[in-house]
Amino acid sequence: MSKKIAVVVTDHFEDSEYSEPVQAFKEKGHEITAIEMEKGKTVKGKQGHSEVVIDQSIDEVSPEDFDALFIPGGFSPDILRADERFVQFAKAFMDAKKPVLAICHGPQLLITAETLEGRDVTGYKSIHVDLKNAGANLHDKEVVVCQNQLVTSRQPDDIPAFVQESLRILG
Repeated sequence: MSKKIAVVVTDHFEDSEYSEPVQAFKEKGHEITAIEMEKGKTVKGKQGHSEVVIDQSIDEVSPEDFDALFIPGGFSPDILRADERFVQFAKAFMDAKKPVLAICHGPQLLITAETLEGRDVTGYKSIHVDLKNAGANLHDKEVVVCQNQLVTSRQPDDIPAFVQESLRILG
């Protein structure tokens, strides 16, 4: 069954961590909605290979409109977590036990939302201490699935495993 996936993304996302999972999700019939501060804006990946036109502004959406949340890595999650609207948006998915798919620096948004206490996670090496300080159980593996809801991976090399487990969780 097709799922509606919210993707929170802004400039300086990691190109492949957005484009490869999104392509895989679309191929399986899932509906992707890119969300940022400004609808219609074009955000650019930090490698300069990918551009994303924003479908909806954060003010136009509600977590109830979506079945899952995808947080690509790069600098994007760090920028977004400075905005309380994105923090609360992510927290709502975790609280509702909806699928949350976060790769690389993606878990930074979940750290700020204070939703990782006791959760099994992984992330990019530079945020391992932050994940531990947030109370998460850190695993240095290519993909970690927690409670059949939260899927996390470390880096672009982990994308195949990340996509496989994300698609499994999405059903």
